[in-house]
Amino acid sequence: MRIRDYRDDDTPEINLVPLIDVLLCLLIFFVVTTTFDARSVLKLELPRADGQPAQAQGQPLSILINAQGRYFVGDREVLRTDVESLKVALRAVAGEDRGRTVLIRADARTPWQAVVTTYEALGQLGFHKIANATAPAPMTQGAAP
Repeated sequence: MRIRDYRDDDTPEINLVPLIDVLLCLLIFFVVTTTFDARSVLKLELPRADGQPAQAQGQPLSILINAQGRYFVGDREVLRTDVESLKVALRAVAGEDRGRTVLIRADARTPWQAVVTTYEALGQLGFHKIANATAPAPMTQGAAP
């Protein structure tokens, strides 16, 4: 009678559980230690345009309007959405410099009333150099740059 030896049937295998544990720990480490930019909080989808950017003199005053119609003047959030609150925020950031260029960065989904309110506040304060930020038009196949 022949006795069979089962030790030859043991095949080596790679255990992936420790590898998965290490990868999950690395993923958690990178998520926790990542710094977030203030611009990433405001998800703006700018309207599209084909024009060339103008040469700017100095740093423009930036007004951001998100899709919900909330205003951000410089890096400050305007708490209310009326003209007077926007004028107070503009005076606080710009001071008496009315010759400064104002750059309006409105989301493409912004209610038009929020943009009109911005123009009204700027007009009442005496700003004349107003620009609207747009995103470049997407390149199509076969189009010249």
